[in-house]
Amino acid sequence: MTTSATSATSSGGATQQPAARSGPHPATVPIVLVGVFLSGLDFFIVNVAIPAIQADLHASEAQIQLIVATYALMCGVGMITGGRLGDLFGRRRLFVIAMVSFTLTSTACGLALNTGSLLAFRMAQGAAAALMAPQVLAIFSTVYTGAARARAINWYGAISGFAAVFGQLIGGLLIKLDAFGLGWRACFLINLPIGLVAAVLALKYVPESKAPGRPKLDLIGMALVTTALIALCLPLIEGRQQGWPDWAWTLLIASVPLFAVFALRQNKLRASGGSPSVDLTLFKERAFTAGLVAQLTFFASMASYFLVLALYLQKGRLLDPLDSGVVFAALGVGYIITSMTARKVAAKLGPQTIAVGCVIRLVALVLQIWAVSNIGVTGSVGWLVPGLFLDGAGMGLAIAPLASTVLTRVSPHNAGSASSVLTTGLQVGNGLGVALIGLVFYNVLGSNPGTGDYSDAFRACLYYVLAITVLLGLVVQALPKNPAGATK
Repeated sequence: MTTSATSATSSGGATQQPAARSGPHPATVPIVLVGVFLSGLDFFIVNVAIPAIQADLHASEAQIQLIVATYALMCGVGMITGGRLGDLFGRRRLFVIAMVSFTLTSTACGLALNTGSLLAFRMAQGAAAALMAPQVLAIFSTVYTGAARARAINWYGAISGFAAVFGQLIGGLLIKLDAFGLGWRACFLINLPIGLVAAVLALKYVPESKAPGRPKLDLIGMALVTTALIALCLPLIEGRQQGWPDWAWTLLIASVPLFAVFALRQNKLRASGGSPSVDLTLFKERAFTAGLVAQLTFFASMASYFLVLALYLQKGRLLDPLDSGVVFAALGVGYIITSMTARKVAAKLGPQTIAVGCVIRLVALVLQIWAVSNIGVTGSVGWLVPGLFLDGAGMGLAIAPLASTVLTRVSPHNAGSASSVLTTGLQVGNGLGVALIGLVFYNVLGSNPGTGDYSDAFRACLYYVLAITVLLGLVVQALPKNPAGATK
């Protein structure tokens, strides 16, 4: 069953639109999911291109780290603001603006002539992604209801993981093909035709929706939450690489009162009939709060795991980006198989589908630990394939229904707030995971590593991922057994 966002909110004063009354077009979901895929892909694909970028632009290690980190930082700190702007000015409008901006900044990255310009364009690209990503879940939560809504949000989870799992392979293929001599630049320029087509089609096939009534822009609240997120995310992204200096700990500590002041302001605005940037009553719903913690926990083990796996394959086993990407494909095959069927499994098992995914991942991680321990630096990486395949299968069962589990009880009125908080949790989880696994990996690796040391460091990280997976399985037990909106 589907319904329009505007009809769902018309009681609050939203303008009726003919296109929305007839229901969303079948192309709505795939068009909007392009934004999910591109923003996720560009988070991971740059890891493959780092050696080529460094050689071509003569970038230092610190500059390369910033090129990677600034995208993640801008994504993390801008999600809540991006979601609120969509509530106020129209989610389709903001999606199209963000998609065009993301496409143009991606093109600028691909044409950058030096490290400084690439860094600036990379920051702008991250800001565009932060504007685009929250609109996707908000559109799904307002345009669809019932089974159609659950199905659309399931696809969101599946495509998010698909971009992460296959980012390595796609990047390796683009660099290996070296079409028109573009090399690493193709990793950015590939977004140009895809993004422009998606933006044009979104104008025609994606219904418009806004928050009901006439909400006002809470500039003070947006400034507070942005500052708080910078204070939290910047140390997580850059702290380990700089040896956890005093400024990193100072910012982490400062983030706590900043979030507290933001929460007080949001409650005050809501009590006085104002327009809070985030409706904190969301956190009274157990499905949302526990699901948000589950989301953060899962991504604290996903992006970080992909990072150390890539380092192990390319520096410990001396594989080139394409060969490394082919190994990642084992993950991708398992992921595709289960993510496509996860909704049907979730209809029977509910949130315990995520727990089943965790159990499969635990078996997969044990297999990988065994393989890394026995193949050394000369044995075939093929011994990793069974564990990687199972790991991808476990991820597919866990990630595909996760967003749907979080959002099933959220009303269209709170769609923007819920979506922006959820996507912010994803980015914070990524940053936290990379910070934690970095401590493990580089402490084991040492200051002058050989290829064998990468095996030891990767194996230690697998134990970290195993522990996080156990934690996720426990968090899932706090979710309602039959969340609203579940389909059978």
